[in-house]
Amino acid sequence: MRRVVVTGLGIVTPLGTGIQKNWEAVCSGKSGIRAIEKFDVSQYPCQIAGVVPDFRSEDFMDKQQVRRFDIFIHYALASARMAMEDSGLKIDSNNAHRVGCVTGSGLGGLTMLEQYHKVLLEKGPRRINPFFIPGMIANMAPGQIAIEFGAKGPNLSIETACAAGCHGVGEAFRLIRDGVSDAMITGGSEAVITPLALAGFCAMRALTTRNHEPEKASRPFDLDRDGFVMGEGAGILVLEELNGALDRGADIYAEMAGFGLSGDAYHVSAPDPDGMGAVLCMSTAIKDAGMKPEDIDYISAHGTSTKLNDASETKAIKNVFGNHAQKLSISSTKSMTGHLLGGAGGVAAIYSILAIKHGIMPPTINYETPDPECDLDYIPNEAREGRVGAAMVNAFGFGGTNGSLVFKAFKP
Repeated sequence: MRRVVVTGLGIVTPLGTGIQKNWEAVCSGKSGIRAIEKFDVSQYPCQIAGVVPDFRSEDFMDKQQVRRFDIFIHYALASARMAMEDSGLKIDSNNAHRVGCVTGSGLGGLTMLEQYHKVLLEKGPRRINPFFIPGMIANMAPGQIAIEFGAKGPNLSIETACAAGCHGVGEAFRLIRDGVSDAMITGGSEAVITPLALAGFCAMRALTTRNHEPEKASRPFDLDRDGFVMGEGAGILVLEELNGALDRGADIYAEMAGFGLSGDAYHVSAPDPDGMGAVLCMSTAIKDAGMKPEDIDYISAHGTSTKLNDASETKAIKNVFGNHAQKLSISSTKSMTGHLLGGAGGVAAIYSILAIKHGIMPPTINYETPDPECDLDYIPNEAREGRVGAAMVNAFGFGGTNGSLVFKAFKP
């Protein structure tokens, strides 16, 4: 069976643009949650979000592309550019058909959709830009990445809500392992901090109302958690077949070893209270990696900061790992970035890969009051040094769709 390794990383989050800035911030427990300023939120119960602070589309795209594409595509393309530069992978006529792209997005170009709906109502149909549809559809993220870099292999867009980025990475992994591709550009992107999306999540009562303390609002596994915080950004990885990466002298971050996915078949938005879908998902990923539960050292939890998710995920971890659950180091970086929805899995995968490489596990910040239902080790408030031989990434989405990834330290 072909082995798959990670050779490039690129990231845009509320903690900043680029790997170095993100890794320094996440290890120091910095929060990227702040008041929403780009539209009037005075009538909204939730008025805060994880907003990207320092991104310039023009640094990664020409002005024509900036105008034509929704911001989630900007984030995806920028992260892909950083990941490709990091990997040193060159695509030419000899290998273009063996390099593909799979990305995930939960809602796609909602920013552009809202913009042009307003144009339609106020100015009529003749004022709609001809690039409106191609500029907002979810599959234009992998499509535009492929166009930019000449990747002619498999090209897919995954739309599985908050599990989309995770599923994108998992499917890219399988395409390489199964011999369909030799390299894949993969991850997730999302940018839906918009009036309509915020109103929709508020209507579900899914979001925190801790507006007076934005930096403390996302508090996964804490007893006083009251909802998640929306975030935006992207995380993109370059995955390669091992021998090809070694032949070209690539630097290898980690090896990707397993992927699991499942469905709760339970509820449109709430997780199975016993976490049985998550149990199946995690168990499948461990088995796919050829490992045992006790081989996992660190879990990057889905950990949204909602009452139902965090308790359900804790139960699932206990079920899968048994006594080893008490020895696991677990954290939710959503405490710092907010929930990037379809982009969350790609970002969490990158943080986990860096944890393996550097021997530092990010914390769960704002963990102040333990919840009896959430009684595992969530790396409270401060990053932890320690060997990470293998890490798991969890991502669960509306509709009961689940994904888990397993990465491990690379050994030739």
